[in-house]
Amino acid sequence: MPKTFTVKTDGPGLYPITDEAQRYLSEISAQNGILNLFVQHTSCSLVIQENADPDVGADLVDHLARLAPEDAPYRHVAEGPDDMPAHIKAALTDISIAAPVADGALMLGTWQGIYLIEHRARGHRRRVALTFLREG
Repeated sequence: MPKTFTVKTDGPGLYPITDEAQRYLSEISAQNGILNLFVQHTSCSLVIQENADPDVGADLVDHLARLAPEDAPYRHVAEGPDDMPAHIKAALTDISIAAPVADGALMLGTWQGIYLIEHRARGHRRRVALTFLREG
């Protein structure tokens, strides 16, 4: 059974959602298969990244800001100077990710976590959709 949940953000950064994903697997009594996560927005994204050192997330956000600076000459400016850079950052990362599941648990590596990356300057309420494909 598909599910959506909301992530409240307060500006650029990585917001952990691994626990919410694992909770969903428990709720549906998942065993073996693939968990798909899909963010229902175009100015944020999803990533599987290191979960031990928060500097990794900060460096990722900083580097993405250098790749798509707010002061570049964009055509799409109606929603503010951070909007088009956010779309570019989302295009460079992923809006959907899949993770294998075995015996009801995400098969993430020791240092991996699932995160929503907020690319906009101000906070938002972001919706993430979860679906599970059972093995067999």
